[in-house]
Amino acid sequence: MNPTPSQTVGPFYGYALPFPGGGDLASGGIAVHGYVYDGAGDPVPDALLEFWQPDEHGSLTGSPGTMRRDPTNGAVLGRDGVRFTGFGRVATDLDGHWALRTVVPGNGYISVCVFARGLLHHLYTRIYLGQDAFLDSLPPERRQTLVAVEERDGVHRFDIHLQGEKETVFLDFG
Repeated sequence: MNPTPSQTVGPFYGYALPFPGGGDLASGGIAVHGYVYDGAGDPVPDALLEFWQPDEHGSLTGSPGTMRRDPTNGAVLGRDGVRFTGFGRVATDLDGHWALRTVVPGNGYISVCVFARGLLHHLYTRIYLGQDAFLDSLPPERRQTLVAVEERDGVHRFDIHLQGEKETVFLDFG
């Protein structure tokens, strides 16, 4: 059998998976951005992040089929810019930075899936924009790794640390 993507490590993330406007879940709203760091504290320039969230009312239905494709060659042109899907996909840049434009999620958090070199299996975490019962169940030093910091009105920062002293809390849904 051939290896599947979760069994291989390679640079294919930046080639085949990002799409134009992948971080634009909604126009207006808020911006969430940050960096992905490895265990040594160095930026990860080739990570891929997927985001899922409800709309501002808490609905998880989203609008399917809002990705526009070129009718000639099938290439992804990007979102239609109107309907909210609840899904985004963003690659980090050479400095390990990523950015997302969205609405404040009705459930208080954005779900994140992290793909990166050296990870044989993707990691799940959450970006919290407010308090939550799950957050309250964590020790304070671990809790802070899941909470976005408001840098200024409408702009939040959330860094992801894959290992080390500042390691982000990752969730297991097994």
